[in-house]
Amino acid sequence: MSDRRTFMQQVLGGGTAMAVSGWVPAGRILGANDRVRFGLIGAGGRGQAIFKAAIKAPNTEAVAVADVYTRRLDEAKAIAPGVKTHSDFRRLLDDKSIDAVLIATPQHQHALNFVPAIQAGKDVYQEKTMAFTPDHARRMRNAFDSSNRVVQVGIQSLSGIGYTRVRELATPERMGAITAVHTHAFRNAPYGGWKRQIPDDCDTAHVNWKAFEGEAEPRPFDPNRYMNWRFYWDYSGGNVYENFVHQVGFWHKVLGLEIPPSVTMAGNNYRNPGMELPDTMDVTMDYEKKVLFTWNSMFGNRHYGEQFDLLLGTKGTILRDEEENIRYVPEGRRHVPESMQAGTGKGSTPDIVDAGDATQGHMQNFFDCVRSRKEPNAPFEIGYKSAIACQMCNMSYRLKRTVHWDPQLMEIV
Repeated sequence: MSDRRTFMQQVLGGGTAMAVSGWVPAGRILGANDRVRFGLIGAGGRGQAIFKAAIKAPNTEAVAVADVYTRRLDEAKAIAPGVKTHSDFRRLLDDKSIDAVLIATPQHQHALNFVPAIQAGKDVYQEKTMAFTPDHARRMRNAFDSSNRVVQVGIQSLSGIGYTRVRELATPERMGAITAVHTHAFRNAPYGGWKRQIPDDCDTAHVNWKAFEGEAEPRPFDPNRYMNWRFYWDYSGGNVYENFVHQVGFWHKVLGLEIPPSVTMAGNNYRNPGMELPDTMDVTMDYEKKVLFTWNSMFGNRHYGEQFDLLLGTKGTILRDEEENIRYVPEGRRHVPESMQAGTGKGSTPDIVDAGDATQGHMQNFFDCVRSRKEPNAPFEIGYKSAIACQMCNMSYRLKRTVHWDPQLMEIV
């Protein structure tokens, strides 16, 4: 029993909660045409991708970058030579001239960056999965609810043309009663294509290991744990947090779904011994709207591609593939989508940082909302609900049983 209690505390987040002091006003009030000054926290592969997208957005200015690894700061300076660089992200938040921050740190760090950013009066573009544990999600909600900040979560498909087309097609006249959502995410690549080589300068002279660990269990410095953090439960939610969250967030918004009452996930790590998390898995989420949501994922075959979703109704089916091709098939007809036929779809090498997605439009929507104060396409609430759903998946896998969401306790049980 004691082992199980310890494990539950680790999964749910046992760190001391940060105090939330309430909203601190931003340094200036933006008009519709004002330049947005922004900073980046976390300048790894995904951080640099969204940094470039932010720089391309009209009437923006990159001001500062923070990262615990000096190599990443040098790489950010190569992208934007005029930016200030900080090894401590709090120094970036001290800059009153910065209106917004982009957060792309490893998943276990998100709440540790997000809460102080909101407290500092910054609007936030927060990469997914928004929250690492239920405790982190609660802390982020407490900070957000007591603020007047704009938050965009990095579920880019909600700013894409596929989302608009699905909303047009997903009407009662075409679909009837929605009965299920079947989703897939297939890759044929060792370690999901995430394995990174360790640079010569990845050492304690260039990496602030204690800052990287955050609230995770303290361990001796290990360059592999730093560079390949996605392979360890201490810092990562695996492919559930990397890819499933995109599909959860997309369909949550399309269908207006809440947190699923119950979730079951089964699977294993069959092909990647250097990774703690599973590489093959099945998820079943049961929703109160009498909708069954399933997800099947693996790293040993790409028959369905990076994304293949089916929205099933009594009158028809909507198919959505990795290229955001959207097809409607009336009930009674048979249809094999192009992405399931031989020789179509993307190549066999996965995009590690989602290149070629809807990031640019998603970033533009964020900056538009920073100026207008309107709700962005992937608001905090979508990030919160999708994060909890993903947390339930991993907890079910680790406990080897179905788990449930208690909305009164705001806990997974």
